Amino acid sequence: QVATMSKVTGEVLREGITGVLGGAKEKQRKFTETVELQIGLKNYDPQKDKRFSGSVKLPYCPRPNMKVCVLGDHKHCEEAKAMGVDAMTVDDLKKLNKNKK
Repeated sequence: QVATMSKVTGEVLREGITGVLGGAKEKQRKFTETVELQIGLKNYDPQKDKRFSGSVKLPYCPRPNMKVCVLGDHKHCEEAKAMGVDAMTVDDLKKLNKNKK
């Protein structure tokens, strides 16, 4: 089931994830199943809108070879790079958006 909405509530997201995980438990596969979540930031100006803040520490490593990229200010990017994690600032995102290839 795919829902296209401008905003998705936490409850709808949890129900979807629960459904996917339930289906995965019912029928075992001989490969690692993955779920991807893509978020589009339409009409978002990072200079004006400072909506993102906070941090999350995962209780375990979801996958040993999982790639993570921190989106943050210079301080957070420096901390991430010191830990060996890729990081991008607002300026890096703007450059990435201009180079669409």
